[in-house]
Amino acid sequence: MKIDVLSIFPEMFSGVLGHSILKKAEEKQAVSYQVVNFRDFADNRHQTVDDYPYGGGAGMVLKPQPIFDAVENLVQKAEGKKPRVVLMCPQGERYTQKKAEELSQEEHLIFICGHYEGYDERIREHLITDEISIGDYVLTGGELGAMVVIDSVVRLLPGVLGSEESHIQDSFSTGLLEHPHYTRPADFRGMKVPDVLVSGNHRLIEEWRKKESLRRTHLRRPDLLEEIELPSDMKKLLAEIRNQSE
Repeated sequence: MKIDVLSIFPEMFSGVLGHSILKKAEEKQAVSYQVVNFRDFADNRHQTVDDYPYGGGAGMVLKPQPIFDAVENLVQKAEGKKPRVVLMCPQGERYTQKKAEELSQEEHLIFICGHYEGYDERIREHLITDEISIGDYVLTGGELGAMVVIDSVVRLLPGVLGSEESHIQDSFSTGLLEHPHYTRPADFRGMKVPDVLVSGNHRLIEEWRKKESLRRTHLRRPDLLEEIELPSDMKKLLAEIRNQSE
């Protein structure tokens, strides 16, 4: 996968893309990154990328020309299918694991990170393919949001994680929150690991994990249970959990 990012603060990405899983993914050649300062594409000697909004109002608006030219330059250089062009914006669709899985199937992603009051509407109408918001709040710019999306997408690429099952069992990948985890020691300051996990009985362990995943989802995010169709054994476990919590 190829990931390009357009930002007027490209230095913000060096620490994130150069460490941990994102760096290892690039070393494994599962992904390549390029962060472009779209100020370099401004058509004026002062490299101005924003201007006052027509009709008046507070704040500045990002001009279409530098962003259009930057995206078109990246598309022209790219090989393969047409990229998905993602606008980071609080007005976009709320980001989910399902969206991450969808984007992880693409060959080329371009992220546009804005600042100031907003974007010229022609960017939305004629350039992008997706608008994404990571939550119902406003950040100073789109950079942090883009980092979140990139991290969640890259970890899904084949060969990036140590175990291919890791992301399958993640919270939200199954539609449920993940079950609790424990490691050694089995007894820490009197706080003990559940007996079933040290029993060696894999069938009981699997059943416990399913039930605890359901329990955690029921208690913390019951809305998720309205969006999925549970198999019959999981429905039975959920009924037990609900009876216990009444």
